[in-house]
Amino acid sequence: MTQSERNERQRLRPAPLLFEPSQATADPEHFFDLESLEDPRELLARATELTQAFRAATDRSVEFQAMAAAQLADPSRFDRLTPADVAERAEWTEDYAKKMIEFGRSLLDSPRA
Repeated sequence: MTQSERNERQRLRPAPLLFEPSQATADPEHFFDLESLEDPRELLARATELTQAFRAATDRSVEFQAMAAAQLADPSRFDRLTPADVAERAEWTEDYAKKMIEFGRSLLDSPRA
C-alpha cells in the first residue's frame, strides 16, 4: 500500500470520538445513544446539544491546526516547512495552507484571555 493510499484510507475513516465508549462505536447504528430516545422533543434537544458541541470542537481544532501550521512554517526554525509542504501534510491546497499559516500566526501573536 502506498503512502497516498494510506492517507486516503485514514482520511475517509472518521476520527474516534474519545468520550463515546468503544463498544458503542462498534455498532454503526449507535450514535451517542440518540437512537434510544423515543421522545422527539428530547431527541431534538440532545441532537442540537451534540451539534453545537461538535461545531465548537471543530472551531477549536481548526485553531490548533492553524497554530501548528504557523509553527511548522516559522522562518526562525531551521527545519521549517514551506506552505506547499504544510499543505501536503494536512491535505490542503497551498493557498489554504498560506491562509492557515497567517491565521495561526495571528493566534500565536495575540494574547489569550
